[in-house]
Amino acid sequence: MIWVYFAIFLAACFAAGATGAMFPPGTWYDELEKPTWTPPNFVFPLAWTTLYFCMAYAGARVAVSPENGLALALWALQIALNTLWTPVFFGLRKIRAGLFVLACLWMSVAAAMVALWQVDWLAGLLFLPYLAWVSIAAALNYSVMRLNPGHA
Repeated sequence: MIWVYFAIFLAACFAAGATGAMFPPGTWYDELEKPTWTPPNFVFPLAWTTLYFCMAYAGARVAVSPENGLALALWALQIALNTLWTPVFFGLRKIRAGLFVLACLWMSVAAAMVALWQVDWLAGLLFLPYLAWVSIAAALNYSVMRLNPGHA
């Protein structure tokens, strides 16, 4: 039964990830100044695919556990904010607003990680790389905003 939940959570993750195809970075992003430590473009889909599988498995593990309400609510919040960032940053080209979304996303991922951990320690642990990646994304978003004041 956990595999049915996993498939549902994975569909939610890949729906969020589909915004990357709908709002690709394009030449606008390519022409922005970026910090020297910016990961190469091929890293992003690899990282997100891995993270989405971890997030989906964490959600599925908690879905079949008792007393999971808060953890699942926070899981839903983080995937909604995850979905929002790409259209704001790449679609609307609002770098500062993207940073605000990332700050909210970071807080929701941290809260979800704690809540997941309280239900199932492995589920919480599976969110740790996600929190690290969102931290890197926030630092990158902030750096791009600082390096491109006319585009913020």
